[in-house]
Amino acid sequence: MTTEIATYAAGCFWGVEHIYNKHFKDIETKVGFMGGELENPSYTEVKTGTTKHAEVLQITFDPSKVSYETLTEFFYKMHDPTTVDAQGPDIGNQYRSVIFYHSPEQKAIAEKVTKEVQEKHFPDTKIVTTIEPATKFFDAEEYHQFYLEKNPEGYACPTHYLRW
Repeated sequence: MTTEIATYAAGCFWGVEHIYNKHFKDIETKVGFMGGELENPSYTEVKTGTTKHAEVLQITFDPSKVSYETLTEFFYKMHDPTTVDAQGPDIGNQYRSVIFYHSPEQKAIAEKVTKEVQEKHFPDTKIVTTIEPATKFFDAEEYHQFYLEKNPEGYACPTHYLRW
């Protein structure tokens, strides 16, 4: 089986992981950090906003079962891609909207999907999601992995729901 990796930042990673796992059964997920300046940051450091890392969901998937395009469209469907450095009450650059691509093909698909979603679903509001090359992924601490499955009453960002 050939697998690929997709990495998305769409606000608080607890909710992002939860909604992807709720809707996709053939993926493996882990939450962590990407796109910052500090080697091996902790959640405590990232949540200050000073490390420039985004909270991310990293997905390992089999493209014969689910496509990168489907995962990327879902990314836009499940969060608000029109707010800079924020998702609902979660404010700071660690909550920014980013697609981190792992290949030229993923970059092209991300650009295509972004254009389509902009035209079809956000014609009057600019999508501010950035499309950036993936950098080193740092795992978040174990208690963050599958956080909402372990803590069903835990905090979930109110902007993590399906829009269409």
